[in-house]
Amino acid sequence: MSNTNIPLTDKVPHSSPSNLDVLHEDNHLIVVNKRPGDIVQGDKTGDVPLSDVVKQSLKEKYNKPGNVYLGVVHRLDRPTSGIVLFAKTSKALPRLNKLFAEGKTKKTYWAVVKKAPENESGVLTHWLVRNPKQNKSYAYKKEIANSKKAILEYKVLKKLNSYFLLEIDLKTGRHHQIRAQLATMGCFIKGDLKYGANRSNKDGGIHLHARSLAFEHPVKKEPIKIIAKPPDDAIWNACF
Repeated sequence: MSNTNIPLTDKVPHSSPSNLDVLHEDNHLIVVNKRPGDIVQGDKTGDVPLSDVVKQSLKEKYNKPGNVYLGVVHRLDRPTSGIVLFAKTSKALPRLNKLFAEGKTKKTYWAVVKKAPENESGVLTHWLVRNPKQNKSYAYKKEIANSKKAILEYKVLKKLNSYFLLEIDLKTGRHHQIRAQLATMGCFIKGDLKYGANRSNKDGGIHLHARSLAFEHPVKKEPIKIIAKPPDDAIWNACF
């Protein structure tokens, strides 16, 4: 996950049990719509992670006296919004981890970019190298040492007044993959200073949103598809 250098304003407060946007919940899992600025797991900043917020929410909802079990299945970058899936049972967690590891989930993102890609749709294939000190990934056209293959499919969904809405079907799950790959086309995500945008968003987030997630339920073996509404701002609202 990444931290932005832009402080969050009161316009996008951190999630709390009272304002948590729960998209789906059953005995084995819970899915929430993450706000930009929330961290999924604890890090060196010491900020309260979304996982702790969800635990507290479950504790209050079900009046649990002891600790609440919650497994983190995957993460989103801190400035990104959208779907985050958690496991509520130790039975579900390894099964969900396996689904993600084997690529048996369908992850779709929305991104608002300043520049339209040259083609209305296409597939991007790169080899990404992560720089831990910079918390940034660099995309290369050919495989190099310590690189990981990254593939995504994109299409232009809508032209806005000054921006373009892209839909991205993520084929692999690499560090900062969408941000790094779109930047290679000059399609910088709105607000993403780290990857080339010329200005930040007021709330410190970026216009990248985990829009939908489809997978097989780890216990019931039924298909599930979750859709998350983007944050409430003028540009995201114009996408509808």
